[in-house]
Amino acid sequence: MSDNNYEVIIIGGGPAGYSAGIYATRAMLKTLLIESCTVLSQLMLTDLIENYPGFPGNIKGYELIENLKKQARYFGLEIKEGFVEYIECINATDRKWRVVTQNKASYTAYSIIAASGAKAKMLGVKGEKELRGKGVSYCAVCDGAFFRNKTVAVVGGGDTSIQEALFLTRYASKVNVVHRRNRLRAEQFLQEQAFKNDKIEFIWDSIVQEIEGTDTVENIKLKNLKKDSVTDFNCDGVFIFVGFTPNTEYVRRIVKTDDTGWIITDGKMNTNVSGIFAAGDLRSNTYRQIATAVGDGVTAALSCEKYISRMRGNEYV
Repeated sequence: MSDNNYEVIIIGGGPAGYSAGIYATRAMLKTLLIESCTVLSQLMLTDLIENYPGFPGNIKGYELIENLKKQARYFGLEIKEGFVEYIECINATDRKWRVVTQNKASYTAYSIIAASGAKAKMLGVKGEKELRGKGVSYCAVCDGAFFRNKTVAVVGGGDTSIQEALFLTRYASKVNVVHRRNRLRAEQFLQEQAFKNDKIEFIWDSIVQEIEGTDTVENIKLKNLKKDSVTDFNCDGVFIFVGFTPNTEYVRRIVKTDDTGWIITDGKMNTNVSGIFAAGDLRSNTYRQIATAVGDGVTAALSCEKYISRMRGNEYV
């Protein structure tokens, strides 16, 4: 098998990808994992993880990823950097796939595990694109320190938004959570932490209609959905956590997805195409948690091993 030919290629360097890598390499499959430095795992953007089993207290997101990577490398996982542009079937009879990256590197494999996760969704309001990186952020861990003793708004009411709001209280003098409903969707433990934090205030039943500023964020226009009124809210930064979109562009023309691009699988991580599996946050109708992503990655690798064994005619039954 030449240098660029593998039995399994895993796309994505998050918890699902590395968990799949650990199991695939332990199954003695020649496995490559391709990760992109421009599409970071959400785990890398998370400060503290408190709900991952086996770590009483907490663990930092990047530490958990480094541990997974170190463990996978120990078993022989090859890791290359690259942004996957597309995959294609070389020959249906050979049942081999080619993975091509943006810099035109090319790799082949009998099986693909898509584990490239999801990226933060934009609000799509006026001023958001223009002030991105100038006060508009999608990562508190990355940008929070720039807002020391300043006032920021956090948009969203789920786990991520409340986790990030709590993180921002380390730096900001006031963190205002803007949520379109009158109650949070985040887990109860996070809610209790947020409600008892003196630095966090809540702006209910409201959405951001526009982000304003010349060189940096200076103001946001908030629309109260119940009163149907618009008010100005002065702040220095806006952190947006209103959901995610899947990183599945490279595979959408091959496997079945739902209307918004999330990949549809069965319980064993099979897609509708033999030899292609999907694991983690990019799956349709799944809980997007680290623990579930790890489980998905393990399941995908086990299914992949069985698929390759069947293909070779030596499946253990």
